[in-house]
Amino acid sequence: METFNKLTSMLLHALETREPTVDLMDSFVDHWKSITNYYISTTDDNRPVKQTDIPWHLKQMLDILVYEEREQGVEQTGPCVEYLLQHKLLETLCTLGKAQYPPGMVQQVLVFFTQLLSQMQKPLLELVSVYKPVQKLIRLCALPASKSEKEEAQFLLVVCSKIKQDPHTLRYILEIINQPAAKTPASDQSQPHTQASNHTTEQPTPSSQSESPSCSAVQSESGLLSVLMQLQKSPRATVSLKAHESLLLLCGLQSTSSGEMLRDQTQLGELLAGRLQELYSLLPLEGLDPGEVRSWPQTAWSSQFSSDPKSASPASDHMTNFFSWLDFLDQLTRDAPQVLALKLAQCFNQLWLLDVVQPQLQHTSEQVVLVSTSLLCAVVRLIQSSFLLDQLVHFLLRTPTLTHLLLQRCDHISDQISMASLCLMEELLQKPHRDILDVLVLNFLESRGYLSASTSGGEERHAESSEANEDSDDLEEDPFFSDSLLSSDSQLLPSPFSSSSSSSSALPSPSGPGSPADVVNSFLCLVPVQVRSAQLLQEGGYESYVHDAHTLVTDCESLSQSWDWPLSLPPAPPSSSGEVEDFFEGQLLGVLFDRLGRVLEQPYELNLQLTAVLSRLSSFNHPLLHEYLLNPYIHLSHCSRSLFSVLIRLMGELMQRIQHVSNLTDRLLNARRHLLGLEHNTGLEHQTLLRGIIVLEEFCKELAAITFVKLPLEQQ
Repeated sequence: METFNKLTSMLLHALETREPTVDLMDSFVDHWKSITNYYISTTDDNRPVKQTDIPWHLKQMLDILVYEEREQGVEQTGPCVEYLLQHKLLETLCTLGKAQYPPGMVQQVLVFFTQLLSQMQKPLLELVSVYKPVQKLIRLCALPASKSEKEEAQFLLVVCSKIKQDPHTLRYILEIINQPAAKTPASDQSQPHTQASNHTTEQPTPSSQSESPSCSAVQSESGLLSVLMQLQKSPRATVSLKAHESLLLLCGLQSTSSGEMLRDQTQLGELLAGRLQELYSLLPLEGLDPGEVRSWPQTAWSSQFSSDPKSASPASDHMTNFFSWLDFLDQLTRDAPQVLALKLAQCFNQLWLLDVVQPQLQHTSEQVVLVSTSLLCAVVRLIQSSFLLDQLVHFLLRTPTLTHLLLQRCDHISDQISMASLCLMEELLQKPHRDILDVLVLNFLESRGYLSASTSGGEERHAESSEANEDSDDLEEDPFFSDSLLSSDSQLLPSPFSSSSSSSSALPSPSGPGSPADVVNSFLCLVPVQVRSAQLLQEGGYESYVHDAHTLVTDCESLSQSWDWPLSLPPAPPSSSGEVEDFFEGQLLGVLFDRLGRVLEQPYELNLQLTAVLSRLSSFNHPLLHEYLLNPYIHLSHCSRSLFSVLIRLMGELMQRIQHVSNLTDRLLNARRHLLGLEHNTGLEHQTLLRGIIVLEEFCKELAAITFVKLPLEQQ
């Protein structure tokens, strides 16, 4: 090869010493005739092309074309280019490549086309004598048992790069027939060439003037997009990577016409969503670990080409492939123009969510339901495209039967399905989509029907109306909830309003009912002194809760800052002597409150997930959420409940249950040590109850810290 390069340099040097145009032309024609003469004179049909002079002659022809353009400029069409186009050399090369004669000829043709398109500065793809052979060569790619995948992938990448530079050429490569004629070089050249015009005016004849999708030319199986979809499946990393990059280039065309063309006259959306469907079908739903699926890490689509060989677990490999393609589809949708991104997202919704995922969510097998719900958790968390998120939210929250089913499963007989469903709700609450809070919670609270008609805003503290249950009066008078027990030797962590940093300091006296200090301390005082255990292990003080709450509230503020939420509460419902319709807090808050009432009898991990959802809801700065979830002093209407009222009832049940537990303090301490990994031999008796108590203690501190963080700075 080095010898050939030297000969090339010598030839060009010799040509430069004479009249360039004539000598270059003669040399170019001689090289081409040498190639054609080979087919006339050869008798060995099995001799590989690399053992002939054909690769060298093609290289010389390319060098001459590049040199000619450099000498004459891009604006001029040199005689060698004219000869190439007028005599349809590229068409002939495609025919020789298709015949694979001599053996391996297709690789040489692909290399020639690739280098011609990449090294020539003149836009060639708009010329019929170029894009027609390019179309034919594309049809030769991704054939079964192909030995030229490397050359095919590089050729297609260069074609897509050229389309990126000149988006109007997309219609030629896709063979779109109902488009205006391609322009001729004469239209943008100061010195048109008669010979060039002969081969640049031939255009496809439109078969119809209709622009509707039903009349559009649909992408065939041999088209560019289908070929790229085949090559991206290649086991060769370099081939697959270039196919991915080519698809990114095409979808990243920002011109509206290109986006509309890909949307209306190709099956790009169906191909991409179909690939997601295909990879999903390979997942062994019956054998996957739901916890592993829910916590699946971000899998960048490009990481599969730079990471170590795949794991020994086929299931893990299938998961990696699925989430890699999901990330790729997400990036395509983010990069695509709006008209195309919407179509891609709609195909994602129809072909995967509706056709595949929805039947599995409604399946009779609990394992299928569990894994499909867990996988949706990961999908919601990993999706970044606003268009895909729109479709996900519409699918999950505006499909009536499905939405009801998913919310109902937050309180499922199977704790695992409840866990996955609660996780799905938490993931949704972390997405930047206003409809999520509106549909799940705010639409039910906006009437403020939870307020008693006799109150003017709920500023006075009450006990009687906080519970519909007739024993609510007794809870308020129970000595376990009396402030008199909160003496200086109580075991309560300090309030953020306390001037002392000691954990044994007494709470400050509130400045009045409903004051900031009173509100925060109401949550801190909820858990009776007898069952507080955090300080026994000298864990982090209240400051750590405030720090975590600040992070959570800040995150929720960043999500909602563009949602134009009101700064004040809407008017309270008017007083009426007639019957008042019972308030309904919505299905989500309903199942959350129901499960919260059973904290003392549920698994620890489920309780943590439950309180995580409630904490996040409480952290949003919407006045309705703050009032309903964090104001202990609102007067509730008949049969209404709030977060605080549910906790009050739960504390009453707690006090009844602990009467039957001996050595309560020691048991709580051992349970905390076990949860922290400090104690391994803890008795199993009362473990669910003890862990439920610990969750309640932590949850009340979280709510107090969230309330404190959400106060105006001057009140902290």
